[in-house]
Amino acid sequence: MIEASSGMLAARIDDALPQTQCTRCGYPDCRSYAEAIAAGDAGINQCPPGGAEGIARLSLLTGQPMLPLDPQFGVEAPRLMAVIDEAWCIGCTLCLDACPTDAILGIHKRMHTVIEAHCTGCELCIPVCPVDCISLEVETPGRSGWNAWSSAHADHARRRYEFHKVRRPAREEAAAKLAGEAAEDAPGSGARKRSVVEAAMARARAAASARKP
Repeated sequence: MIEASSGMLAARIDDALPQTQCTRCGYPDCRSYAEAIAAGDAGINQCPPGGAEGIARLSLLTGQPMLPLDPQFGVEAPRLMAVIDEAWCIGCTLCLDACPTDAILGIHKRMHTVIEAHCTGCELCIPVCPVDCISLEVETPGRSGWNAWSSAHADHARRRYEFHKVRRPAREEAAAKLAGEAAEDAPGSGARKRSVVEAAMARARAAASARKP
């Protein structure tokens, strides 16, 4: 009964989270964070996208006192949107794998673009880009936390994330198969691909340095 009660509480907490799946709370996704709160293993003040309003919602659900957002997990801020400089994108596809809502559209060796309606501003695509061609733009100046988000946004992001989790194993399997076939057909192709990517990165870095005043 206690386990069932904890599970129901976790579900209610999950429903109160913004579903950005940004991992800033220290957990791999919003559901994992919700379960940790329900189990007493995490505080209610670890979600920067939810901000003060999010903490108030979690306080009401859990009966825990209101707390300020813990700065070690980030700060409340306006909602961001990822933007790809398509002129510098080398089509490495690393950002596709990193995006929890499949908000980036593109294929190997072709430029990628962001589908704005699916982007949660999670920032997970930023550190994986080898040529720094992804930037973040403020979407909601003057509005942060739940004032910059909505239940409709959260529901959409949750559906996208669930779809992403279903698709990912199949996509990884297909990519591994293609890589294996390529290796069999052309020994040494992996090294050649790496050299192509490294050369593209070097060109992008050189161009970026040239653009700096």
